Amino acid sequence: MKINAFFWAFLTALIWGVVPLIEKIGLIKAKPLAGLFYRSLGVFLAIPLMLIFLIRPSQLRSLDVRSALLLISGGFLASFVAQFCFYNSLKTGEVSRVVPVAGMYPLVSFILGIMILGESVTLIKLFGVVLVVTGVWLLKAG
Repeated sequence: MKINAFFWAFLTALIWGVVPLIEKIGLIKAKPLAGLFYRSLGVFLAIPLMLIFLIRPSQLRSLDVRSALLLISGGFLASFVAQFCFYNSLKTGEVSRVVPVAGMYPLVSFILGIMILGESVTLIKLFGVVLVVTGVWLLKAG
């Protein structure tokens, strides 16, 4: 059975929905930067597992330098810079408000996808954007 993109996205949402609760509890006695260190340690521990069980060296060598640098930059920005911002927010805010606001990154991706990648604008996409913006506004107001 082939697993489709929707299944993977749904699984991602479930995991990303649970992890902030774990992290919020973990940050109770930790400063955000210390929390980020330990979270990064979890990623660091996953690297050998990937190398042993999941990825072949030929897959790593198949990337050109530009692609590798773009992916490294994305990892640095998402896993360090944004995560540091998120932990500072999570440390002092409510999970039920912080996560949806931080999770409005699809709006940013939507706008940049149109501006930089030339992706299409459809009525359904615009409706989704309106829902995201309305939801964030309601959470901020509440």
